[in-house]
Amino acid sequence: MELKWLTDFVALSEHGSFSKAAEARFVTQPAFSRRIRSLENWLGISLVDRGKYPTTLTVNGLAFAEEAKRMIHDTYRVRERLQGQEPRESLVFFSQHSPAVSFFPRWIRTLEPLVGTNLVKLNAGNLHDIMESFMSGMGDFLLTFSTDENIAQLSRNDTSCIQVGADKLVPVSAVKSNGTALYSIENHAPFKLLAYPDDSYLGNLIKEQCIAKIPPDIQCTIVCENALAEGLKAMAMQGCGVAWLPSSLIQNELQNKQLVILPSPLHTVDLKILLYRFRHTVKPEVDLFWDYLLELYNHGYS
Repeated sequence: MELKWLTDFVALSEHGSFSKAAEARFVTQPAFSRRIRSLENWLGISLVDRGKYPTTLTVNGLAFAEEAKRMIHDTYRVRERLQGQEPRESLVFFSQHSPAVSFFPRWIRTLEPLVGTNLVKLNAGNLHDIMESFMSGMGDFLLTFSTDENIAQLSRNDTSCIQVGADKLVPVSAVKSNGTALYSIENHAPFKLLAYPDDSYLGNLIKEQCIAKIPPDIQCTIVCENALAEGLKAMAMQGCGVAWLPSSLIQNELQNKQLVILPSPLHTVDLKILLYRFRHTVKPEVDLFWDYLLELYNHGYS
């Protein structure tokens, strides 16, 4: 049994709708439904009366909703008690995979005087999982990509946000021996695409803002999916297809002419790199680090 199944079920009981609860949990509805089924299978009972519309909990489901809230509360209370025994001061970050690789190491190195003797912990994952962990209070900061707007689920009265960087998703191809792109759109020849899964943040973003805007006279086929930008970069360098990658991740490959950015009509996507925290914390080192960042980036609280 997983703790997120309990949190999913509580969300379902509060929203009264699979679609609304899935949106609140930042997960697709099919994935959300599977997790509710997994919880029911583990318990050995039905929690949802699927013969009724709108969504209705069974008698057992109504009773278990309160038990689930208690179990979640007790679990986090135990964690907080154990964390309180941690003797060393620390800064705990959650980050999407891509900025964890392409941005975080260089960024945290420049902030070494601010970090001081604090232990830096970095946990990388997909946006849903790291946001769930952050919102559950398992870490101090959340580092994410974003486009024009902040992530709606994180725009809360108890959170603050600073833009700490910027990046861009660019379409790239391996090169031929003469230095030209292996996959060129100029001759309108079919080419292969390397993509992120549709249910990932970058996958959905690129699908809507890049792939959907490829002119219809340019034939392309997705031949590989990988949730990790590093994985797609390796595939692109082997000539397996065209991939949209964070510019910061491929600077050396561009300079060494191992990869080349493909021109319009293929689109690029501008990205902000945002750092979130909760406004109130019991860790003085978090407040001190955040205050330094506010001064460094000349920001007020948002």
